[in-house]
Amino acid sequence: MSSTSAIMRREKRRLELANLARDPVLLLTVVLVWVAMFIFILWPLLKLMQAAFVDKGHLSAKALVSILSRPNNRLALRNSLLLGGLVALIGTALGYLFAFTYARTNIGSFWRGVIDIACLLPLISPPFTLALAILFALGPRGLITYGILGLKNVNLYGLQGALLAEVLTYFPIAYLTLRGILANIDLSMEDAAFSLGASRLRVFLTVTLPLTIPGIANALLVLFASSLADFASPLILSGARFPVLPTQAYLQITGLYDMKGGAALCFLLLVPSLLIFAIQRQWVGKRSYVTVSGKSAASSGGRLTPPWARWLLLALCLATSIFVFFLYGSILFGSLVRAWGANHTFTLENYRYVFTFGRKAIRDTLVIALTAMPIGGIYGILVGYLVSRKSFPGRSAMEFVSMINYSLPGIIVGIGYLLAFNNPPIALAGTAWILIAAYVFRYSATGIRATVATLHQMDPAIEEASTSLGAGTAVTFRRITVPLIAPAFFAGLEIMFIRAMTAISATIFLISVNWTLITVRILEGATELELGHAAGFSMLVIAIVFITTGILRWIMRLAGMSDYSAVAQIR
Repeated sequence: MSSTSAIMRREKRRLELANLARDPVLLLTVVLVWVAMFIFILWPLLKLMQAAFVDKGHLSAKALVSILSRPNNRLALRNSLLLGGLVALIGTALGYLFAFTYARTNIGSFWRGVIDIACLLPLISPPFTLALAILFALGPRGLITYGILGLKNVNLYGLQGALLAEVLTYFPIAYLTLRGILANIDLSMEDAAFSLGASRLRVFLTVTLPLTIPGIANALLVLFASSLADFASPLILSGARFPVLPTQAYLQITGLYDMKGGAALCFLLLVPSLLIFAIQRQWVGKRSYVTVSGKSAASSGGRLTPPWARWLLLALCLATSIFVFFLYGSILFGSLVRAWGANHTFTLENYRYVFTFGRKAIRDTLVIALTAMPIGGIYGILVGYLVSRKSFPGRSAMEFVSMINYSLPGIIVGIGYLLAFNNPPIALAGTAWILIAAYVFRYSATGIRATVATLHQMDPAIEEASTSLGAGTAVTFRRITVPLIAPAFFAGLEIMFIRAMTAISATIFLISVNWTLITVRILEGATELELGHAAGFSMLVIAIVFITTGILRWIMRLAGMSDYSAVAQIR
């Protein structure tokens, strides 16, 4: 039996090689994509491993042993795992609450819109904006703690501050993951349980909840990985009180100038991140307990939830949403006063600072984001097309490698790029291209997945007909495939722009005197207590993202394309 399988694998490989030999365009494309992936994905990781485990030309674990021998670093590892676990559990529970309320109760389109907006804001703003807002609202001179409650000795720094910021930042990812699953459950299965006399609670526990287990598991893994990778929120709200691995690696490099020690700390982050990525692909990604019918759960009449439960769930969601709106309102308020907590006189001075002293950061950010956007969009649909529609040796490996940078903490990608491109033969450090490359090969994963999902829904016979009429790969791709996957292309553009405008963990190591970013100015303002300037920059980023994504969706509607929700792909 095994010999038969081996023969079949060899025959398949021979056919794939024959296909490549007959199609020079496909061969050239595959080669170029692999070269690009090696240079911008694998090579930085190899350089990171070299820095961590090669000493004077020999393999050595001295740097890792030295790092682990320091109590503060062991504490940072424990803190990262603790914070990640708490964020995963609480964030997934909150995301499930929002998703269930949205999809399985008849709360009306207005309240669904409120829930959507509350979940959208954290996704399109810089990841540490909520940390800044929490300082405004709950810090020592916060609007709530000091202004309303009159508390004077508030200590928000530590686990509690970082946990609150990360849960509010990342729970929308769980919400988006679970909303579609809950909405697509076949209601006939619940109806069958009801007809057998089961109570609402029993139906939920024995039918509905088990069907959402893959989504819950995926949300737990993604939120754990997101917290593990978060760099800025703990830096603002934890500091020395609650060290975590990303901040320790950052301080190791920027404070102690110890690149080898920083690389060793990154290795400690790399292991759980790759483990989570592997679990997602091998377990969660290959299992589904959801049955889909043509009947929408959102319009089912809400049989699973009685009226009192419906309003209780809505009240909990609205309380959280109002708090999120309040936090973002506090950022707006902070950007319009002279000195937060001391002088609340209305002023536009912070915005004058943003558009004068921050003009270079604004220009640099827009140039980099608008350059990375089309490159990343094209790269995304190209790789998605290759792994979905073409058969060639290494196709599965290409799909796996294309997702690696997206699955890793940004600080690992940033340090890897710094090590790989600081010297010839590819000296990109100090240029805009190192930032553009980091964005393209990290965030194009959304475009790749959107393209793969779109193509899986389309009959390959459409493209096969073009090929049978004599069109080559390039012509078929340009004339047949591209128009069909245009919505996925725009999804890739949207996410690429959002991430380029809001990323910080990878790019903090890649900026230079020649090129800087708005997010770096926000982080500088938050850590140097120039909170008004940081708030002004934050509001500017949110406004730019809203305007740009609105323009992209307007273009899609103008072209008659269906709206492929890009924000729903942030996970």
